[in-house]
Amino acid sequence: MVDVKFAALLLFLILPGHVLAQDREFTLSAPDEIVQSGFLQHLLPRFSLKHGVRITQVADSGDVAIGAEGLPVFVGLGTVWHVTQNDADGSGLFIDWLLSGIGKRTIAGFQPDGVPLFTAKIVVEVAIADIAFDGDPVQGQALALARCGRCHVVNETNRMNGMGQAPSFAVMRGITDWRNRFATFYVLNPHPSFTQVAGITPPFPANLPPAIVPIEVTQDELEAILAYVATIAPADLGAPLQNQ
Repeated sequence: MVDVKFAALLLFLILPGHVLAQDREFTLSAPDEIVQSGFLQHLLPRFSLKHGVRITQVADSGDVAIGAEGLPVFVGLGTVWHVTQNDADGSGLFIDWLLSGIGKRTIAGFQPDGVPLFTAKIVVEVAIADIAFDGDPVQGQALALARCGRCHVVNETNRMNGMGQAPSFAVMRGITDWRNRFATFYVLNPHPSFTQVAGITPPFPANLPPAIVPIEVTQDELEAILAYVATIAPADLGAPLQNQ
């Protein structure tokens, strides 16, 4: 018979991890060929086990969606697969994990019948274009750390201070429409609830004050942040292929 005190201690040790796993969760959708390959049954439990985040698969419109749009992450079945995400708790952490060394090894580790079906070694085609902003990138870096650094990893300076569910600047820089995302960040959730852009956003309703210390930024400061973001190297997704 199992000792009662031992059983109680075992339950105490197991329970915190279980509760943590319920605190963060998001949904994920993927095309049929990805689902039917068994790849998700290989990938998702390994992420959940490491980070205590529960993932629920849905048919479409998941918090994280694998498909033809968004950030290119892995190659397989004759396709470059991209990933998009919203602000669901844990979704940003999942994207960062996919791009990390262990995430890439996990992707490559799916080898039914001893044959790897997917790889994170992809070639990204990029257009050569001059991106110019009027702002000062040095000032922009300081502003980004001060205004955004409490949630996002901006650079190595605050790499230990970001929130797990908030994607890093390097990851967001790798998204095709990064300029628009950064330029209009104040309309993307959860930013409207605590962000004020002088001359653009309306004041907070008197009966709905922000739950955290608000971010206040001017249009000139936003331009400086954009100038800084333009200097950031996108997260490493493989060697780029220049247009001919």
